[in-house]
Amino acid sequence: MNDIARRTLIAGMAAAPVAASGRGLRASPVATTRHGRVRGAIERDVLVFRGVRYGADTRFTRFRRAVAPAAWDGIADATRYAAAAPQTRAEEATSEDCLFLNVWTPALDAGKRPVMVYLHGGAHAHGSGSDLLYDGGNLVRRGDVVVVTLNHRLAGMGYAYLAQLGGPAESGNAGNLDIILALQWVRDNIAGFGGDPGRVMIFGQSGGGAKVVTLMAMPEARTLFHAAATMSGQHVTAAGPMHATARARAWMAQAGAADVGALMQLPIERLVEAMAMTDPLEGKGEISFTSTLDHGVLARHPFFPDAPVEAGHIPLIIGNTHDETALWIEKTLRAGNTTWDNLPQRLAKEMTKDLAPDHVIARYRQLYPDRSPGQILLAASTAGRSWPGHLIQAEERARIGAPTWMYQLDFPCPEAGGLLGAFHTLDIPLVFDNVDAAGARTGSGPEARRLAGQMADAFIALARTGDPNHRGIPAWPHFNLNDRPTMIFDRAVRIDHDPRREERLLFAVAPYIKPGG
Repeated sequence: MNDIARRTLIAGMAAAPVAASGRGLRASPVATTRHGRVRGAIERDVLVFRGVRYGADTRFTRFRRAVAPAAWDGIADATRYAAAAPQTRAEEATSEDCLFLNVWTPALDAGKRPVMVYLHGGAHAHGSGSDLLYDGGNLVRRGDVVVVTLNHRLAGMGYAYLAQLGGPAESGNAGNLDIILALQWVRDNIAGFGGDPGRVMIFGQSGGGAKVVTLMAMPEARTLFHAAATMSGQHVTAAGPMHATARARAWMAQAGAADVGALMQLPIERLVEAMAMTDPLEGKGEISFTSTLDHGVLARHPFFPDAPVEAGHIPLIIGNTHDETALWIEKTLRAGNTTWDNLPQRLAKEMTKDLAPDHVIARYRQLYPDRSPGQILLAASTAGRSWPGHLIQAEERARIGAPTWMYQLDFPCPEAGGLLGAFHTLDIPLVFDNVDAAGARTGSGPEARRLAGQMADAFIALARTGDPNHRGIPAWPHFNLNDRPTMIFDRAVRIDHDPRREERLLFAVAPYIKPGG
């Protein structure tokens, strides 16, 4: 069954009331928001509201700040996921009318439960809050929390910086402003869903994690949440305005728009088609749109030249996976055809840090003489591409004494005999305790289930108390620059001090410049 079919199936299941244990059918729940009432469903004793509108149709505010929705009469259906944002390679229905969120809650009483708001990944260009891996039901059952996922504008519609071309000043961060609008909805409405607006945690993976740390650098956002976690979200800098302008200009030309006024009038299909163009600055991949240093909405980079002191009071988990790049080089790893001869060329394509590949390979062969060329490709590409941003985030937070906990996922994907290690995205089903969900790739054996409980409970604890420590894991100290304590989530959960130290030092001689910046 493909992703579209799975999502259609689960949406259809949500439309019908679910029998509660031993009590027969229960009435579908109805919640009240400031804009109107919504009717959800019951799934294994969790109340679920899908497709709750938090913003008006963005067709009428294209490239501009979105606005709150108009009030509605009657009871709106909230049993099915709503459309995702327009994007290339879409796996579900899309629309510019995409500002919807989803809520999982134990009850609609005044429970004042911690609220966990998840921001989906997809490099600011793909995805939605409706992925089966993001289903919040198990977190609700584990921790008596309220879980929220959401859709917001992506790619050119959410992050094309048009200010220097005569467009709206906020266009380079319209997607982030959508998230702020959703967090304002949480502040104003979540009590009616059993949540506490004074205990809101935001967390996200990859692009979602990058949005988390970007919001921490935005004054308008910081007052709307109280704890945060970034999972493989290695943003240190946002896109610079000149690079962002060059990309916007190239996109306009590809779409056939002579100016921003024409761009605003083009059909969305033409704009999405143009988003598939090769990035004009990197010369590879689709055109890259991301949060932009626009000197207004986002007036500073998330972690350059330092961590924002204004966000220093917000407790933050920073996580990465041991083998991040296996997600992108999976075919190469499975082929098993990396040799000492072709390794330098292959590694050069994957590293972001500008070091000579032969120098890096020689050092890895000293450190790990028993490793194959393919294993060194995986380790060195991760350390030279996907790990440095996380280290910078933790280091800069430590320098201002901000409460920060760092983790590394070492638990390997069981496929291909563990060849792929713990790749990018593998921590998502563990944190959501969704190892049984389609696409989890963690396996669903006792080790995976135990680890999922430990990771989920840490995130729940952070949301509830501002500290991820709980009885099921070893004591997890704040990250510091002296011994760099890092929680290793694996079959045996433990604290390591300065894990992979020699690899870190090897790449520390070169600066990290985020791709696409």
